[in-house]
Amino acid sequence: MLIRAGYDIIFEHPAPTPIITMLYLHPSRGPSIRRGDYLLVEPPVQVSDYTDVFGNRCGRLVAPAGPIRFWNDAVVEDSGQPDPRNPAAAQHEIHDLPDATLTFLMPSRYCEVDRMVDLAWQLFGTVPKGWARVQAICDFVHNHIMFDYMQASKTRTAYETYQERVGVCRDFTHLAITFCRCLNIPARYCTGYLGDIGVPVTGPMDFSAWFEAYLGGRWYPFDPRNNIPRIGRVLMAHGLDAADVALLTSFGPSRLERFTVWTDEVGEDTLLPV
Repeated sequence: MLIRAGYDIIFEHPAPTPIITMLYLHPSRGPSIRRGDYLLVEPPVQVSDYTDVFGNRCGRLVAPAGPIRFWNDAVVEDSGQPDPRNPAAAQHEIHDLPDATLTFLMPSRYCEVDRMVDLAWQLFGTVPKGWARVQAICDFVHNHIMFDYMQASKTRTAYETYQERVGVCRDFTHLAITFCRCLNIPARYCTGYLGDIGVPVTGPMDFSAWFEAYLGGRWYPFDPRNNIPRIGRVLMAHGLDAADVALLTSFGPSRLERFTVWTDEVGEDTLLPV
């Protein structure tokens, strides 16, 4: 299966403004890219790349005063299979976890592990460890929160999400991650593309958030907002929470003028030269 994924975003800045972007596909997706993954900027400015502590590909630039446009139109190859499931995947004891997973047990900006640990054990302490426990967390979060774009908040934490019972995909993800970490399951925040492939069209396309839990010696994707295996998940970045994977960070005032995202299944003819 081929998936066309891209965006067309315009910001307005009143003065020259430094920017960090995470608008590339994740490096792990590199072998599957069939048509270029480029950060295209208008007006043209110099963009330098670096890799952050989580292995995400980032760009640095200085936006001139006025409008600046970011766009990309990549094509990636995908298995066409739903998210992998492994109900037999076991939970690791902390002393057996790889060193690189330990940071994903810690509290973070939006995931107040220390504040929610007692609640997590009350809710899920009797559920068998491993896959069943993570799935129980996703089931609870999916049913506990009402999805509402109109009530999105960039400052809402996992605890606030639990209390308010409303949010968007990042809030579902933060709450599930927090419960996992409270129960000693490494969990990392993921952002990227998720189209309506194999499901009814759900509304305007946007970037999506989900998480990965470390079970049975590998990372598995979980999606408490949709709570069903989905086809065509395309990773852009991962970290402790949304603060680590902001797709665009402006170090100064900015105003969003256009925001368009697309994720569609396409045919081989998309790759033919025009």
